Amino acid sequence: MQSAESLLEVSPVVPVVVLEDADHAVPLARALLAGGIGVIELTLRTPAALEGVRRIAAEVPGIHLGVGTVVGAADVERAAAAGARFLVSPGTTPAIVRAAADAGLPLLPGVSTVSEALLALEMGLRELKFFPAQQAGGAAFLSALRSPLPQLRFCPTGGITPGNARDYLSLSNVGCVGGSWITPPELLRAGDFARVEQLARAAVALG
Repeated sequence: MQSAESLLEVSPVVPVVVLEDADHAVPLARALLAGGIGVIELTLRTPAALEGVRRIAAEVPGIHLGVGTVVGAADVERAAAAGARFLVSPGTTPAIVRAAADAGLPLLPGVSTVSEALLALEMGLRELKFFPAQQAGGAAFLSALRSPLPQLRFCPTGGITPGNARDYLSLSNVGCVGGSWITPPELLRAGDFARVEQLARAAVALG
């Protein structure tokens, strides 16, 4: 299931966040908004993740709240209950696609090969995460897909940096990129949300 309004048009860069402390969730989301980024992908990689999702959903309704590292139907259910507005998965399986549809949440599923992209297309998915982007062929791979699969659009994630983001964003089949450089763990641990806001502003300028 994917929304009528494209997930790929919210921001040129989607911050991919690994949250170690739920107390950082709300100030982080507010810093991103102040820096011009209206979306966040909070990954299910730490014990603090779901509590962070709940707090952002309750206190920062202006940000488009996504939950990433969704690897099964149980993750979909937990993310939906916590307040996620969309889901991101590193791969694409029928079970995840069905669970997202049942939950009524848009899904950005991951692919890294042409066959996986075709399978996603067969399931009615046209907006995909390309992961791990740099390791799976980079911008050149996505450029090669434009002619045979013009109906697909991508959010590359994995190895994206300020130095290579424009290589991806210049492609007609790329709507945004996902990156962790805007919210590095050391800044979150230090509570330096002013710097996060600065990095967000710089990321928006890449688009």
